[in-house]
Amino acid sequence: MKNLLLLLLLANILYFVWGMFDKDSDEPGIAIVEESELGPPLAVSPNRDAVAAVSVGAVLGSGEPSDLAAVVGRSCVTIGPFKANADADAALIQYAGEGMRTSLRSAHGQIFIGHWVQIRNIADRSTGNNMLEKLKEGGLADAYLVATDDNGLNISLGLFGNLERAEKVELQAKSLNLRADIVPRTREGTIFFIDIALPPGKGAGAMIEKYGEEKVLLRDAATCPQSG
Repeated sequence: MKNLLLLLLLANILYFVWGMFDKDSDEPGIAIVEESELGPPLAVSPNRDAVAAVSVGAVLGSGEPSDLAAVVGRSCVTIGPFKANADADAALIQYAGEGMRTSLRSAHGQIFIGHWVQIRNIADRSTGNNMLEKLKEGGLADAYLVATDDNGLNISLGLFGNLERAEKVELQAKSLNLRADIVPRTREGTIFFIDIALPPGKGAGAMIEKYGEEKVLLRDAATCPQSG
């Protein structure tokens, strides 16, 4: 019995010594590291993402108004030309009254008068008079001869503000085998434009519906109103 106890005691001593020299296991735990062992602090430089974050802050209202304008840009519309100053003033008052920034601009240019239907390059007055008789019989009794320095002898069939009406007269003359055409008639004079800055979310659809596509300039064709 005594020998058995000695053997068990010796076995425990050997197991204890073996445990002291065994390698550390890979079990999870907490490692304690001194600050001096970490080395010098890392230097962090700002990057493009940080700059973008600043820009977003400006858009949301934390920056200057100029920051917002640089991001979203400006949207402007020019309406014109107006032949009469009074018509331009009425448009300016309307859109200024709706809270938009507006300005009136004048320029020297060609003022559209109407669509002129005519038969050009007539050989002589005798030929012209024969054409007038033919036009009268065909229902175009208002035609008359016009002598010009540049284009010689012509027959005028009328000046129309409405293009559809002008085209109807042109086709009526052609049905009589008379070669009529339509040319725009203009004169030199002062024309007027209204420049409008559209507020955010505001489109130009109503302006186009009111004045027509040919009188509403958008994007790069438009001029933004000058600051007062």
